[in-house]
Amino acid sequence: MSTALKVLLLAIVLVAAIYDLRFRRIPNWLNLSGVILGVSVNTVLFGRSGLMLAFLGISFSLLIYVPLYLIRGMGAGDVKLMAAVGAIAGPWNWFAIFVATALLGGVAALVFVAFKRRLHQTCCNVALVLTELCHFRMPSKSNSQLDVRHPRSLGMPHGVLIAIGAVAFLIVRQDLIT
Repeated sequence: MSTALKVLLLAIVLVAAIYDLRFRRIPNWLNLSGVILGVSVNTVLFGRSGLMLAFLGISFSLLIYVPLYLIRGMGAGDVKLMAAVGAIAGPWNWFAIFVATALLGGVAALVFVAFKRRLHQTCCNVALVLTELCHFRMPSKSNSQLDVRHPRSLGMPHGVLIAIGAVAFLIVRQDLIT
């Protein structure tokens, strides 16, 4: 990744993390800016191949995140933020950021539910989600608390996890400052 793309990625995910922590939402203007700037910068730097990489990054992110949104396990702002990350990072770097986010998010989720003393309930909810999905049913129809928009659901600010995943990706690649 070029320095311009790294700076853009860091700016978008860090601002998103701050908004998500403070307001529990990620603003559309930020996500749209990330997509437009990601496509534009990639196109300016790498021409037609940069444009294709940006669109493939967006496509990969939507392929993974839209189903999570549709089953109400993810907010729309998180989906759009990952589309912006895909536009900036391209498909292969996006996938690495996604894996880092998923792994770190899994650890954070375990710590979070243990701290809230809801580990047993969370395990039951995971079993219910898997059962309902295997039967092609919406999990939130069986238990409304499985909808991220439900007031009693244990939601985590996924924008923060995306930011941590992106920073971890850059550090592991030793690209953060070079």
